[in-house]
Amino acid sequence: GYAGLPETVKAGTRLTMVNESETEAHELVAIRLPDDEERGVGEIVKLPPEELAGFFPGVATVILAAPGDQGIAVEGNGVLSEPGRYAIICVIPTGADPMEYLSAAEEAQGGPPEVEGGPPHIVNGMYAEVIVEG
Repeated sequence: GYAGLPETVKAGTRLTMVNESETEAHELVAIRLPDDEERGVGEIVKLPPEELAGFFPGVATVILAAPGDQGIAVEGNGVLSEPGRYAIICVIPTGADPMEYLSAAEEAQGGPPEVEGGPPHIVNGMYAEVIVEG
């Protein structure tokens, strides 16, 4: 999960991430949810992958971190500037080789890279919700 992530932040807040895992790469993908979306993030992450992908146009920022490292923004700049409700997720496959994933992420265009591994970290509870206030 995400430790220390506040439930509510002000618009303009820059998110940062430190990966305390010794073996897994992690990411913080912040997706602004549509205003009319009423389901909680816990329900949304259980959707089939093709339905979950329908939310990806709302990605505000992506922060990646190797094991034991500070995260770096690879999409956006880490700032949540638009008020609303955000899903915070990690879709890196469980057990994926961290360096392979990070390398593939540099080359990926418009979505998560395809690498070997188990189910995405969201299946293991790596998701949260943040409200951005105006």
